[in-house]
Amino acid sequence: MVDFGGWDMPVNYGSQIEEHHAVRRAAGMFDISHMLAVDVIGADAREFLRQVLANNVDKLALPGRALYSCMLNDAGGVVDDLIAYFFSERSFRLVVNASRSEADLAWLETLRRRYGAAAEIVPRRDLAMIAVQGPQARARVWQVLPETRLATAALPPFHSAQVGDLMVARTGYTGEDGFEFVFPAEHAVALWNAFIDAGVRPCGLGARDTLRLEAGMNLWGQDMDDSVSPLDAGLAWTVDSASARDFVGRAALLAHPQSRQLLGLVLADKGGVLRSHQKVATAQGEGVITSGTFSPTLERSIALARLPLGIATGSLVRIAVRDKQLAAKVVRPPFVRHGKILVTTLEETS
Repeated sequence: MVDFGGWDMPVNYGSQIEEHHAVRRAAGMFDISHMLAVDVIGADAREFLRQVLANNVDKLALPGRALYSCMLNDAGGVVDDLIAYFFSERSFRLVVNASRSEADLAWLETLRRRYGAAAEIVPRRDLAMIAVQGPQARARVWQVLPETRLATAALPPFHSAQVGDLMVARTGYTGEDGFEFVFPAEHAVALWNAFIDAGVRPCGLGARDTLRLEAGMNLWGQDMDDSVSPLDAGLAWTVDSASARDFVGRAALLAHPQSRQLLGLVLADKGGVLRSHQKVATAQGEGVITSGTFSPTLERSIALARLPLGIATGSLVRIAVRDKQLAAKVVRPPFVRHGKILVTTLEETS
């Protein structure tokens, strides 16, 4: 158990590697109750979020639809990355990171006052969250919660459904299919144990990190923070600059275009593990690893790195690992999605 965003969280429940493989090959689950659901309610809910989020909530037209977005500060840095869910014109839900929840609430309230929005910001600390992920996740969920099958069998990715007091979203942080559940916290222990009885393996922070990194998904505080532009963090696709709407940080992004790129690295040499903060030497200048780990699926070390513009995928770079300079291949993430390896190693290339 370790402190994570002010919560006591499990690194693993046994074997971190086995937990990782359970999600890639069968079904695993994560207690993600440390994340905070924040309801935005009121007549100005949509217009307020149009100003607050870099992605455009006007894409949310059908109830239950979800949208991944960054929330920026005035300088264009990433205050947090989050998922926004649309329930009705007067009701949206944001799911934010645990380590950023207090900062997010303070920033949302600052912006609510700035824009004079008729919207209430309600932190839902009464709710728990469990994510069930993997190729067998849907079958195991329907075994435990048969009442959800009708609402979720045809549910597209990044959509949610409400079944009684259970919100079911087809979202996740692993690169595998599955559901994330948001529900009253008093039901958490019973639901967790029911999933265990159905063969879903409990997984901790360790597997969650190796899975999300294989899937090429950013982690706030490592791959971006409030001093890093989403353009430099590989998240330009989440910034809607095509519409005429203004949003917090837009002027800063226009004034300071992309200067770095977030790419993947696969270690070619043996004798080390890629870790955050390690320096990357390239022909175009120096970069830095933002997240690194050993990939159980590739069986070698991988990383996300912020590198100079102009570096092509397939290039070789050098990483400072202790007193060694190790070679790594530049790839475009994700490394793994839906159980399939999507990048080639140096041996496969040659």
